[in-house]
Amino acid sequence: MSEHPISISNLNDFIFCPVSIYFHAIDSDADSIMSQCESQINGTSAHDAVDNCRYSNKQTVLQAVTVYCDEYNIFGKIDLFDISNGILTERKKKIKNIYDGYIFQVYAQYFALCEMGYDVKTIRLYSMDDNKVYPVLLPKENERMLQKFEKLLYDINHFNLSEFQQTNPLKCKQCIYEPLCSFLIL
Repeated sequence: MSEHPISISNLNDFIFCPVSIYFHAIDSDADSIMSQCESQINGTSAHDAVDNCRYSNKQTVLQAVTVYCDEYNIFGKIDLFDISNGILTERKKKIKNIYDGYIFQVYAQYFALCEMGYDVKTIRLYSMDDNKVYPVLLPKENERMLQKFEKLLYDINHFNLSEFQQTNPLKCKQCIYEPLCSFLIL
């Protein structure tokens, strides 16, 4: 295991392209309008109520709480966890497809909350634009996804930038860092 904890938000980013995490870290102090694409800006804006703890005033709803999971050495913020009914919700601006990265982000939140002593009974994704809820099986109920989650963490911990080769040119075309990147496939 790496001595550096993995950010929950980097799980989905790593799947998209490991190099994007490098560029994102360089841009971390830049104004988001300059370093984010339109969908990222919309997603950030959509999370405003949760990030500023204005989504709910119920004492049983955790919002934007920073969590850490020692077992997997991952950290980040949860969107919403309703303690009274055990529902963990990861909010997305608009879900068109349920990507593995979305599931892995909510798995990381799940494991952190469980380590903290919370009883997480249900996990789900919520698409804000169309008000749809997508249930996600708990990791213990989906061994294949749990194995993929653990493999992703292994891959992140053992990633070597000098050995990376991009194999999907469509990802390069969708990447905001494409003009800066030397891994571009022509």
